[in-house]
Amino acid sequence: MFKAQVITCSDKGFRGEREDTSGEYIKQFLINIGFETNKIIISDDTQSIIDKLLFYSDKEYVDLIITTGGTGFSPRDNTPEATKKVILRDVPGISEMLRYESFKVTKKAYLSRGVAGIRNRTLIINLPGSLKAVKENMSFLDSVFDHGLKILKLVDTECGN
Repeated sequence: MFKAQVITCSDKGFRGEREDTSGEYIKQFLINIGFETNKIIISDDTQSIIDKLLFYSDKEYVDLIITTGGTGFSPRDNTPEATKKVILRDVPGISEMLRYESFKVTKKAYLSRGVAGIRNRTLIINLPGSLKAVKENMSFLDSVFDHGLKILKLVDTECGN
């Protein structure tokens, strides 16, 4: 069983001014496919995001962190920048695939600045904050969760099969 942490990056959600439907959807999705999953809501502050990414990857040793929110053009959308400061290896194919597949649904998909990468043995993926976008993106990630995490965690060692 893999362990996952969902982090909602939202000033309004953090202050209790907005319901966290995206983070809750991701949490339930992951639970339904067998992950042990927790969820938190934090502000859009860059240092808060960095601190939580480091905590869950370096101290809690979760296998997967999915963030939701903070990937747009607003001055408070800091999630990609915070993630880039934490990851040790980029995984651009995940973000490229998510934007490509989402573009088939909406032309606004290319406005998402989300990134993906690895810190030690933790995969970190940024998703948009919109529930609609989160539902689309989660549906595209099955092979990443199945094969990618097994390779990262050394459960599988063969990539060519």
